[in-house]
Amino acid sequence: MFWQPLSVESWIGMRRGSLSDVKDSVNTIIEDVRVNGDKALFSLTEKFDHQKLSSLEIPPEEIDAAYDQVSPELVQALIEAEARITQFHELQKSKTLWLEEMEPGITLGVKTTPLDRIGAYIPGGRAAYPSTVLMTTVAARVAGVPEIVVCTPPKVNPLTLVALDIAGVDEAYQLGGAQAIAAMALGTETIRPVQKIVGPGNVFVTQAKMMLREYADIDFPAGPSEIGIIADASAEPRYIAADVLAQAEHDPNAACVLVTDSKKLAAEVGEEIAVQIADAPRRDIMEKALAHSGYVIAESMEDATDLMNRIAPEHLSIQTVDALSTLSGIRHAGSIFIGPYTPVACGDYASGTNHVLPTAGYAKSYSALDVNHFMKRSQVQMVTREGLESIGDVIEALATAEGLAAHANSVRLRRE
Repeated sequence: MFWQPLSVESWIGMRRGSLSDVKDSVNTIIEDVRVNGDKALFSLTEKFDHQKLSSLEIPPEEIDAAYDQVSPELVQALIEAEARITQFHELQKSKTLWLEEMEPGITLGVKTTPLDRIGAYIPGGRAAYPSTVLMTTVAARVAGVPEIVVCTPPKVNPLTLVALDIAGVDEAYQLGGAQAIAAMALGTETIRPVQKIVGPGNVFVTQAKMMLREYADIDFPAGPSEIGIIADASAEPRYIAADVLAQAEHDPNAACVLVTDSKKLAAEVGEEIAVQIADAPRRDIMEKALAHSGYVIAESMEDATDLMNRIAPEHLSIQTVDALSTLSGIRHAGSIFIGPYTPVACGDYASGTNHVLPTAGYAKSYSALDVNHFMKRSQVQMVTREGLESIGDVIEALATAEGLAAHANSVRLRRE
């Protein structure tokens, strides 16, 4: 009932939803924010979120009060998760400046600088996502971004508010949807524009990010969550079923695909899904997501790896006898989870890796959110008279050939 055979082509086709379906609606919202600023944000929030706000900014006292509504155990869990996320992202930092003498008189290098101001979008709606607060903002803080802005739909869950405080967010606004993206990209009377916007969201949020890249860079298109699983006959069906349902409970549009060379395993996973879903709290959401989910039978594990590279899943679980060998053949995946004891939930919350990932095959072109998303690199060159002499003839010859006499002259004058 819940588990069906799929083709890779059908999977790829259904994951690439058409953003154009909401383009006109999103464009109307963007223009409203562009023209009317804060006034548009208040009216759009009342229209879409059914909240009449007195202030866009989340008051600091409301964040402070949230600690009284969250158990000490959950606060400690957020603190521990933040520490692990920080530790992992610290490893990604580049040197602020490196210089290398390539040959006598010619020194080249790279200067790495954090962005000045970034915006993070934190979804609301069906659930609270304090973990996404940590994932989007801790990476920016580790990068050295001095101003970190967050937008999240009202009413904001107390756990999310506590996460904002633990992450050290500078500005937080109770604002959701395409209007939040427009506000961060274009700026309004209250919200100053940012250089880059990161974080997942629904199709309206994603479309707004894509349409406003002229004003603010983005991380990548991020749609409904998904998992791809490569498994052979050695895998434990219970674990795979649990991983499928963990992904399915995210959203009715979430999806899961198992690629295996074992028909027996595929059937056993289906049986386990039926057992585990029976009393699941979010069964209604899971069932809708499972309509987009299923399995592909590969001719061999090499074939399974090739098929998974075509899928390029957001999350990839490898549960095979020689998982590291399987890993060596993977070229396209957002985040990879190796072995039977590495559920995706590890990366979602506490291992330290980032859970903001490209979906719908975009892992072929984009990387998981990391410190480098919040940095920019300037190339540096330092040439002495000796160095200029060694490359001067090449420069003058090429500049002259391109008809750029002044370029050639800028070198010739220095060599006289």
